[in-house]
Amino acid sequence: QVQLVESGGGLVQAGGSLRLSCVASGRMFSSYTMGWFRQAPGKEREVVAAINWSGGGTYYAGSVKGRFTISRDNAKNTVYLQMNSLKLEDTAIYYCAADYADWAPTWSRAYDYWGQGTQVTVSS
Repeated sequence: QVQLVESGGGLVQAGGSLRLSCVASGRMFSSYTMGWFRQAPGKEREVVAAINWSGGGTYYAGSVKGRFTISRDNAKNTVYLQMNSLKLEDTAIYYCAADYADWAPTWSRAYDYWGQGTQVTVSS
């Protein structure tokens, strides 16, 4: 069993930055692909970014490529999402997710565990 706890969300002006963190409890964190998803009001959940077990492989949604960076520290059981040049349309609840021993970054059903989410609000 893995528990995921996100932090770092908040209110930021457009053009600003935030860094989200997700700490995982349990063992074998380094065996999981980690993903960040988001869901805006009235919209479906979408993948934002994902990183493989070693950190050597990453995926980014087109809408965030070049602005967001995903990274992980396996020694700290933590995955990060650095968000720069934030836009109004980045406003959403951001969720951390863990997928054991798979690399299917865009398929939400592949992920075995999910956090409770952290709100990111970008204002004009």
